Amino acid sequence: MRHLLDTRTLSRADALQILDVAEDMADTQQREVKKLPTLRGKTVVNLFFEDSTRTRISFEAAAKRLSADVINFSAKGSSVSKGESLQDTAQTLQAMGADAVVIRHGASGAPQTLATSGWITAGVVNAGDGTHEHPTQALLDAFTIRKRFFAGDSRGRDLQGLRVVIVGDILHSRVARSNVWLLTTLGARVTLVAPPTLVPQDVSAWPVHVRYDLDEALDEGVDALMMLRIQLERMGAAYFPTEREYSRRWGLDAGRLGRLAPDSIVMHPGPMNRGLEISADAADSSRSTVLEQVTNGVSVRMAALYLLLAGERA
Repeated sequence: MRHLLDTRTLSRADALQILDVAEDMADTQQREVKKLPTLRGKTVVNLFFEDSTRTRISFEAAAKRLSADVINFSAKGSSVSKGESLQDTAQTLQAMGADAVVIRHGASGAPQTLATSGWITAGVVNAGDGTHEHPTQALLDAFTIRKRFFAGDSRGRDLQGLRVVIVGDILHSRVARSNVWLLTTLGARVTLVAPPTLVPQDVSAWPVHVRYDLDEALDEGVDALMMLRIQLERMGAAYFPTEREYSRRWGLDAGRLGRLAPDSIVMHPGPMNRGLEISADAADSSRSTVLEQVTNGVSVRMAALYLLLAGERA
């Protein structure tokens, strides 16, 4: 790969390659010595313009387990707060010899700009840009679904025929967008559930079914139920009456959890608003894959960095 910027343009073959390499990486993490010498001498920069815990630490762990050198850059306390542009920051990293840049940015399209501008020769990985995409989160979600349903026979398998329901703040969610494109590419049937005010205007062009009633979607059957965080920090208006009303109509409580089929799983990209979009019963149940998603995220990001950096760069 040259860059990993989105899942919309990711082919089925490329997606399966990343997932299969992640299987290999996950196998290495079961050993006593988890570190591999694969990327020794390479430098990975985590360039984060937005706050993050899980994603930044996951990328840092992935790079270090491949023996790469890691530089963590946070916009707070840097020259960015003094007005430095993305171009100047990128060219500084280029001068330092960065081989890969993992970027999270509040502006949709910033990773694409970085990758195509000519400012740097490093490979670029999108770790979330505005309300656009978050490709590695979708990949780790697909990896988690595949492992739960196919276990040891998961290598090389797609998600053909599986029913995935994504519930919550679709409007502001880059995780939802990346999952829609990746999961449908892999053959899953995706349904979005949200209040009408939290459904994007262009959703009619997406390869999904849209429902406004969670109970109705559950009645149609679900294999993987993905609850999204309500992004209150991105909401400048009242998109629903009250948090209590949202929880009652679109939250996953013990009653709705009990209606799921025996082999259905519950997912959440984190961080969770317990009691709002998901109850403690659901978050901590045996159906929940929340912690598995965190573990699998390291393997998937190891795979992405390996495919970016292990070969000779064009």
